[in-house]
Amino acid sequence: MDTNRETLERLWSTDGTLTLSAEAEHELRTDDYVLEMPQSGERIAGRDRMRAMQREYPAPPSIQILRITGEGDHFVVLGRSDYGGDIYYVANMVEFRAGRIARETRIYGAPFDPPEWRAKYASSAADGAM
Repeated sequence: MDTNRETLERLWSTDGTLTLSAEAEHELRTDDYVLEMPQSGERIAGRDRMRAMQREYPAPPSIQILRITGEGDHFVVLGRSDYGGDIYYVANMVEFRAGRIARETRIYGAPFDPPEWRAKYASSAADGAM
């Protein structure tokens, strides 16, 4: 099995609700790690800054990892985050370098009701399509 995939599966398990660990994640990041969040325009550079931000986070969401896909140094982690009742789906593009996480780009999206015209083409994600 791919060691980078094993790292992600150990860190962000797909068998239940995730508890984030600033310390565990810090150990797996490169010194020059970068997190980008395009929707807010934020860029956090450096694993120490990321750990400091995580430690100070006032109310971390509960997260359910839905799927991890990819191979080699490039993966996408799909998750569902619950911020006290506000739900967001997260697509997290993760890039490795030398066995450590070097870059993440996180895209957040709120759920929405599909348009009626599309109903005849689609099944519900609750039906197991995700």
